[in-house]
Amino acid sequence: MIEMKVSLHLTSNRHDISFSYPMNTRLLLPSLLYACVIHSTAQALPPELEQTRFSGPDITPSPACLCAHPKGDVFVGVDMLGSLGKGAGKGKIMRLRDTNNDGKADENVVFANIDNPRGLIAVGDKLYVLHTVIPADTGVMTGMHLSVLTDANGDGKADGEPKRLIKNVSTLLHNQKRGADHTTNSIRMGIDGWIYIAVGDFGMVDAEDVDGKKITILGGGILRVRPNGKEMEVYTHGLRNIYDVAIDPFMNIFTRGNTNDGGGWNIRFIHQIQSGEYGYPVLFKNFTDEIIPALVDVGGGSGTGAIFFQEPGWPKKYNNVPMMCDWGRSQLIIHRIKPDGPSFTQTPENFIKCSQISDVDVDGSGRLYLSAWAGAGYKGNPKKGYVERVVPKDWKYKPFPDLAKLPSDGLINSLKSPSSTTRLHVQQEILRRNESAMGPKILTMINSPSTSLEGRVAAIFTYAQLLGKEATKGLVDASKDKTIQEFCIRAMADRKPVANGLATQLFTEALRSKNTRVQVAAAVALGRIGNPNAADALLSVAIPPPAMKPSTQKGHQGGPHATPHSAVVVPHVAVQSLIKLNATDACLGAIDSASQDGALWALRWMHDPKAVDGLIAKLSSTSDGKLQIKILTALARLYTKEKAYDGSWWWSTRPDTRGPYYVPAKWDSSSKIETAYRTAYEIAAPAEKQVLADIATKHRMNLQGIGKANVANNKPNKKKGEVGRTSIEDVMLALEKLKGNQKRGRKVLSGMACVACHNVKPGDTIKGPDLLNMKLTKEQIAEAILKPAATISESWVTVTMENGTTHLGTLVSNGDKQVVVHNIAGIATKVKTSDVKDIKKQSSTLMGPHLADDLSLQQFVDVIEYLHKKK
Repeated sequence: MIEMKVSLHLTSNRHDISFSYPMNTRLLLPSLLYACVIHSTAQALPPELEQTRFSGPDITPSPACLCAHPKGDVFVGVDMLGSLGKGAGKGKIMRLRDTNNDGKADENVVFANIDNPRGLIAVGDKLYVLHTVIPADTGVMTGMHLSVLTDANGDGKADGEPKRLIKNVSTLLHNQKRGADHTTNSIRMGIDGWIYIAVGDFGMVDAEDVDGKKITILGGGILRVRPNGKEMEVYTHGLRNIYDVAIDPFMNIFTRGNTNDGGGWNIRFIHQIQSGEYGYPVLFKNFTDEIIPALVDVGGGSGTGAIFFQEPGWPKKYNNVPMMCDWGRSQLIIHRIKPDGPSFTQTPENFIKCSQISDVDVDGSGRLYLSAWAGAGYKGNPKKGYVERVVPKDWKYKPFPDLAKLPSDGLINSLKSPSSTTRLHVQQEILRRNESAMGPKILTMINSPSTSLEGRVAAIFTYAQLLGKEATKGLVDASKDKTIQEFCIRAMADRKPVANGLATQLFTEALRSKNTRVQVAAAVALGRIGNPNAADALLSVAIPPPAMKPSTQKGHQGGPHATPHSAVVVPHVAVQSLIKLNATDACLGAIDSASQDGALWALRWMHDPKAVDGLIAKLSSTSDGKLQIKILTALARLYTKEKAYDGSWWWSTRPDTRGPYYVPAKWDSSSKIETAYRTAYEIAAPAEKQVLADIATKHRMNLQGIGKANVANNKPNKKKGEVGRTSIEDVMLALEKLKGNQKRGRKVLSGMACVACHNVKPGDTIKGPDLLNMKLTKEQIAEAILKPAATISESWVTVTMENGTTHLGTLVSNGDKQVVVHNIAGIATKVKTSDVKDIKKQSSTLMGPHLADDLSLQQFVDVIEYLHKKK
């Protein structure tokens, strides 16, 4: 049996685990490459918890996602296509049930056959699912959608076909060509009632909700939509390839994204603030002051599922925390967050080991479920994958109430529950009943200081959704309580059909609050209300702080773009709202005010002839040299804009990070800007000319005679080193596209460092694991080379003797009388079986991850062909 550590969907990182050894790496590190490889399934579990295997690969192979119904049913999305597979009929949703509460699923049924299930939410008798459609007659994907399935009769099977809520929620062409690896992934519902969708950096073209509203996004971010498929909108933008979102009781949203395979964007834990721009790939490096930075960059890995965990009955230290899955590290990770103005700082902490963990969720009784890909490869595997259940050791089962049978008073009172799961599903039941008569009692709870803040916030968002515009007066009055002001402000403007026409005074006054979280809520709300008269108030707080220095936090990988900078949040969201209001006149009028920098920041995003004319006029009228440079910088930014995205191309796994646009395109005012820029350049002093040349270069204006023409060189012509420059998914795709040659492969292999530690022909002394007796697919062999720390041979062991001594090496034989181990030099150690205490497979490798970096893709494919034929 073989288990491999791989990445299913996202750009996996062959550098996710590294080791340092004081030795010649070219000769000694390549020790554990191939042979029968297995990733350890041993689960490192805190002593306060206990774990059971809920289901195995016989029921839930290749689990890409899961969700738990509050009553305890577990829905698992089985995706036998993985990240790079193709074809129809290879996905399904399993409904599992543990009828005797022993931690093992004893009932299972196919809830629905559906392609590429990537996200699930169970609410009442409905199951929301993010999925693709691949017709059986063609085997070619026709789209990715957010849909809802219903099981009205409770038989564990969907009653009919999925009902579309959003069509085309990922760009079709790249899903067809590559597979669903950088696609749109998981979904989660917040206490505000929105479904939040993690959009990978395939982006989307003409995603369409049930009302016909369409959205196109270049790159990744978070999309959200109402449960009825209406009011679709972008929540945040500028992310690489997130897989899920964690949402806390106060609507703080967190993501743990994926590495860029080099290029300065690694695994990032990010606080997602509504309307925020996070800068991938075109802003984070060279225009850092215009983004909200990540809270940390932790290096390699592959972020997957996520949840904010708040459930009674669990140890305090494992409660009220975001729990983030990292596939590449096979780890459920807790990020310890601390408030920092309107945002947070954090400290990561390993929590539960789980083999290639893909998702996490909790039911209404506090049972935590983890899905493990566990070596199912890039195209799924019917023999790999499982689901685990984790509970505290003293946990006692308490059945979740049948909410449909609760009287109104009991239902409303349940909004006070200490369980975030309970509060959400109670809210959804209240909204399902749609009884406005509940409103006054919910409002009483909102205004009750004795109710927990979590309960009051749940009541605020329930009240707002239940009554719509009729909730405004109650929320305005409630907002006078500073404890809940932030949440009342947010709830009032949370839905644009309700926000439209709201009076702005309350919100503009809130911008002057000493509480920066209230300021953020107000700034976002004003952008949603849409009244341009609020622009001056927004400009008063749109004053950018000094640039942030890189973090000195231990293990920090990034620069200022991955260093907490809470001071930038209020001006950032204020600028975003100014852009939404198209507040050109107000921003031009503020150039001579204390809000000058914020006004120019907003104007840099306004491709409006009025903005250009105003900036040029101001450039001509001012004698302030510093202001002239700022204006010329804004004009340089406006010289081009992002070309409209049509989905015909993708920036691949290592995109151009120069910015400020990925595909700059001239527009109507470009020639006017060029004339003004050249005029300023011609009359400038030599030192000023250099400044203007540098600005032109940075903004890729490509003006002849001013600055440097900036042409990307993302595709080197040289074949040497292709493997080192290529993401692991693209290497896997090369295995399909290129034809391997055994003879060439044997020659290439003989020149690699593998021969120092492995036998590569019959008769060689056994040192590291045997290369000639592999039973692996080509993809498994390739990953063993590219990600050696993820693929440890079963024969690479530590033999511990009864006297405490140990022997490390390859297990050559394990007989009744004698055990033979060869060390890395091929020297045999023979010991009596009776003297052996135990033999354990090693959990780490001596081999480094860059063994094949210098090869061309063709050479690598040749090596794999040779080794595969030798199995």
